[in-house]
Amino acid sequence: MVEVLYEDNHVIVVNKRPGELVQPDPTGDPALEDTVKAYIKTKYGKPGAVFLGVVHRIDRPVGGAVLLARTSKALVRLNEQLKQRRFRKIYWAIVENKPDRPEGELRHYIVRNGKTNKSTAHDTQNAVPRNLQSEAKEAILRYKLLASSDRYHLLEIELLTGRHHQIRCQLSKIGCPIKGDLKYGASRSNKDGGISLWARRLTFEHPVTHKMITVEAPTPHDDKLWAYFEKEATRRD
Repeated sequence: MVEVLYEDNHVIVVNKRPGELVQPDPTGDPALEDTVKAYIKTKYGKPGAVFLGVVHRIDRPVGGAVLLARTSKALVRLNEQLKQRRFRKIYWAIVENKPDRPEGELRHYIVRNGKTNKSTAHDTQNAVPRNLQSEAKEAILRYKLLASSDRYHLLEIELLTGRHHQIRCQLSKIGCPIKGDLKYGASRSNKDGGISLWARRLTFEHPVTHKMITVEAPTPHDDKLWAYFEKEATRRD
């Protein structure tokens, strides 16, 4: 079942579940791209193949808003926006430890290891091993503490660059691993196999009307911790 957050003739934004692939991969597991194509084909009675372009991806264990293009023209224009960093991406993360400051900017140099599918954050470019310095990419995000429970803390994150596992890697670097993210230092896994990182809000310029569109993705209602933090964050707004 597809949870549609926004839809018109040119674009569609859906709420991805943790553990779901955005695009098909060699595992053969069901992918969001195929599910949305089937949804469009059924809803509009489209004969033949359905065009759908993936504009951006979020990691498999992450949930939240994913933007897809319904026409090739929309895909080209949205890809150009993405390239120019004109999207505004806001994430929510439930972390195990409270950061030293309630808000701030994190700036690191990230190196991706393709063999382990993991990234490492370094405080400066000079801190990167010399043989890897040419591969290091600057990663920048802003965060703000929104709420706390007895054991966990909710951060709102604005992603300013788009690096491999950037939020996961940078939060781990400052001692705030995301709940469930064993790869980056979490103490235990989540029951659903996902991690508590959510693509909460996405703002982009519509590729045809040029109006600014902001879409917000609800967190899972059947998850008590997410429900608690959603209520607390909304109450404080």
